[in-house]
Amino acid sequence: MLKLELRPQPSEVWRYASPLLALAITVFLGIGLFVLLGKDPMRGLQMFFWEPLKSAYALGELMVKATPLLIIALGLAVAYRSNVWNIGAEGQFVMGAVAATGVALMADKDTGRWIVVAVVLAGILGGMCWAGLVAWLKDRFHANEILVSLMLVYVADMVLGYLVYGPWKDPAGYNFPQSKTFEAVAQIPRLMSGSRVSAGLILALLGVVAVWIFLFRTRAGFAQQVGGLAPAAARYAGFSSRKALWTALMVSGGAAGLAGALEVAGPLGQLTPYVPAGYGFAAIIVAYVGRLHPVGMLFSAVLMSMFYIGGELAQSRMGLPKSITGVFQGLLLFSLLACDTLVAYRLRWQGRRV
Repeated sequence: MLKLELRPQPSEVWRYASPLLALAITVFLGIGLFVLLGKDPMRGLQMFFWEPLKSAYALGELMVKATPLLIIALGLAVAYRSNVWNIGAEGQFVMGAVAATGVALMADKDTGRWIVVAVVLAGILGGMCWAGLVAWLKDRFHANEILVSLMLVYVADMVLGYLVYGPWKDPAGYNFPQSKTFEAVAQIPRLMSGSRVSAGLILALLGVVAVWIFLFRTRAGFAQQVGGLAPAAARYAGFSSRKALWTALMVSGGAAGLAGALEVAGPLGQLTPYVPAGYGFAAIIVAYVGRLHPVGMLFSAVLMSMFYIGGELAQSRMGLPKSITGVFQGLLLFSLLACDTLVAYRLRWQGRRV
């Protein structure tokens, strides 16, 4: 019989190299998948790993996808390092987009450029309020934050549907369920002409630095992680596990809300039913592939955005289903889980006892 046995000392090299091995396994399994579907595997891999990089425009679209993934993952890293399992970043992303839209729709042609700041802040507050519901239920009634945050995703989707099909529906939008296009003063500035990359990319990169400093160079970041992982030790050291809970959910919810605001006021320019693009769930994979480290998540966000773009190209050019993106994301996640299991455990043959 094969038995998993805990290793006395897991390899530090493989701890950081396992994401690369997981990516290699994902590519290998992807080749097999393309063969089973009767498609050219080399052309399929080209859609995922070359087309998103081959031109300046393609790189710009890559950054558009990577920006919300990175911002959400940074917030989730703070939560997960605090042992707070926020699985509902997708709902917080949606509510951030909704709150930002509420402010953006107030703008007219005479409104000053300052409203962009209000749009972004509204998005952050929207995400924080939605995550605050999870924190309150966990703190007050000891509700499981995994279940509560996940169920609130569907509530957020229903709120979005009500607004775009109801009071916020554009009367001049040919009956499409969407808000009117935001005024130019309410949209996030573009970094360059001819590209959809917005100033949100700069905020994402600044977020990498800010989260790194907070987690690894401040007493508050240390207290945050201790408060979540070892509440008894935290209390002994004078840290508050309750504060760690609220901080983790406020930071992760605010980051998801910020990403939602940047999405609707940036590339989309309006609120639509298609705002929930799965970024909140994909960012969980980004966080873990990046080892919950801000720099690692920067690279994993780019990789995950390649999967998004590659899936769209494979759908349009190779006739593959839309779900191919989710398949590659799932392959990467399960490959990483398998590699991490073998980093921490070893397989040992155990003979049957007579």
